[in-house]
Amino acid sequence: MEFGVFHEFPHRDGQSDADAFAENLDIVDAAERWGLDVMWLAELHFATRSVLAMPLTIAAGIAGRTRRMKIGTAVQVLPLCDPLRLAEEAATVDQLSQGRLIFGVGRSGFARTYNAYGIPYSESRERFAEALEVILKAWTEPTFSYEGTWHSYQNVMMTPKPYQQPHPPIRVAATTPDTFPALGKQGYPLFAAVRIETISDLVPDLDAYRAAYTATGHPGKGQVFLRIPLYIADTEEQAITEPEQSMMTFYRNMANQLAESARQEGARASERRGERSEALANLTFEQARREKVVVGTAESVTERLQALREELGLDGILAELNCGGQIPREGVVRSLRLLCNDVMPHFK
Repeated sequence: MEFGVFHEFPHRDGQSDADAFAENLDIVDAAERWGLDVMWLAELHFATRSVLAMPLTIAAGIAGRTRRMKIGTAVQVLPLCDPLRLAEEAATVDQLSQGRLIFGVGRSGFARTYNAYGIPYSESRERFAEALEVILKAWTEPTFSYEGTWHSYQNVMMTPKPYQQPHPPIRVAATTPDTFPALGKQGYPLFAAVRIETISDLVPDLDAYRAAYTATGHPGKGQVFLRIPLYIADTEEQAITEPEQSMMTFYRNMANQLAESARQEGARASERRGERSEALANLTFEQARREKVVVGTAESVTERLQALREELGLDGILAELNCGGQIPREGVVRSLRLLCNDVMPHFK
């Protein structure tokens, strides 16, 4: 099973941007030393809690300071970008890293960033599909032309091409029930998450993904990678008490974001987001431990991940070691060390 860390480059209250970058790059360096498989970079705009607005720029920096660990985007929000420019940047990172880029893509679940960029969220699904089509053409065709709804290119020869041929592996975020079978038909590996839904909610969605994947004739059964908050400590008591405030602050903020998003969408979408917002607002930490997060000692976390691998058919995880961004640095580093040294060996 593949082990990665989902990294948002948190920005603590009162911390300078420079110190935030330095602290978070120290986490990257430790992950490289301790043998983590992948460092996954979020894309967060206009968020005071993070300095990670440009994942491919940071990926290029990580490529220069690591030699072994893969570097992934989780996710690059395609509708916000010029796809040709993005194809150039991703190919450049793939070259600088000598083929260590995993290109994770999605369209985000919130309208706020789209509003800031002047892009209607209602267009996000179609813009995503168009952008991905352009990127694949740019990577794989010597010269290409394209006429779409939002983008038009004539006789473009993109350079550099990616280091990995025909292109870096692509993984796509699935956030709504209809997305899972659609990605199965297209044959893409997918990211699943439990920020809004619960672990048990994923079971029918993953069944639909795999059924569509198999019915379309793709080889294998499809790959599933789960993003999940995770915290490891020396004792169960530490593992429960130390991350609680940060994790619960995150879920309360998520409830507020969903409520805000619901006010900006159509009636049907608003109703669903409103229900999810209310559920998160009333969530207890005991419920979160059962349904949304993995906390414990290395031994209990190993057992929990083994059970999740069996239940969901996981091919890997993206461990969110600082959910909420308020966990002290020493706790995050300890979680990372225990994950790499005491948990990962049981899955190799």
